[in-house]
Amino acid sequence: MLSEEKNNQGIITISDVAEALNISKTTVSRAISGKGRIGAQTRERVLRYIDEHNYKPNPIAKGLANSRTYNICWVMPADYVASDLPFFQRCLVGISEISLKEDYDILTTFAYSDNASPLIRIVTNRKVDGVILSRTLTNDPNIRLLKEHSLPFVVIGSTEEDDVVQIDNDHIRACCELTSILAMKGVRRMALIGGSMRHVVNQTRYKGFQKGLSEQGIREDKRLVRLDLEDEKAIERATDDVLSLGAECIICMDDGICRSVLGKLKRDEIDIPGRVKLASFYNSMLLENNQPAITALSYDPKELGGVAAKTLFSIIRGENVEGKVLLGYDVLLKASTQ
Repeated sequence: MLSEEKNNQGIITISDVAEALNISKTTVSRAISGKGRIGAQTRERVLRYIDEHNYKPNPIAKGLANSRTYNICWVMPADYVASDLPFFQRCLVGISEISLKEDYDILTTFAYSDNASPLIRIVTNRKVDGVILSRTLTNDPNIRLLKEHSLPFVVIGSTEEDDVVQIDNDHIRACCELTSILAMKGVRRMALIGGSMRHVVNQTRYKGFQKGLSEQGIREDKRLVRLDLEDEKAIERATDDVLSLGAECIICMDDGICRSVLGKLKRDEIDIPGRVKLASFYNSMLLENNQPAITALSYDPKELGGVAAKTLFSIIRGENVEGKVLLGYDVLLKASTQ
């Protein structure tokens, strides 16, 4: 009897194939990998047998044969806050769907702005075949590390670094469009409240805001721009300040900041949009079910993760890829800016 009957899990191994065809395991391995000296007829016999018996190579053995681990690494920022989590979760769903099709597993680690040691261990121990960075920083130590080790990687976001494959949404165009729409609705004094400018995504959103003002002939009032705000108290102070300076609309750099500003305005019983309009450069479930509904930019993190994973696997296979891919967005105009 063939040895698949002996295997109570129904899994056929290289040994089973070798025994059934009365050849060596080395010959079977060479036939599967296409490497090494082997006759055409023997290779055809092996491939026909494994096709008929639905043989699937063990990932570890397959990895050793091809000098691959069949793992990729998903790197999240260690300084993420609760409001960031839905974005990273949706990205990971997209990555997981593509990785499953490629027979790859995902190893997750965290990145620190001043400490690359978690990723150093993974890279130096050769635990993965490629890496997806979920956020980019200025002078990013993780990008430098991956370049030094010549490990395939892509970033979700944008960077000024040379020779880095980037998968991003078109934040500049999106933020420019929303800013322009608000200006065309008659808003002239727009405030911008944002977080850390070490994050490249915040830099690109700011550029889009500036571009939108410029295209509508509005001079930027630096007093109405409050950036690098790291905690809720700072965001609340900034909200008070821009209101005292006559802001007609507060644009928030992301959903977390928008939620903080919204909470402050509601506690102070400031009418939205009667006293001040409110918008966000990023939409998420954090802004759902608010009254009034919040005008925001909508992106698809799942698509972002999926495209990043497809691109990474292309690089691993040695295929040529685009240096930068910009994905689309939707402008959601709602009651908060009416």
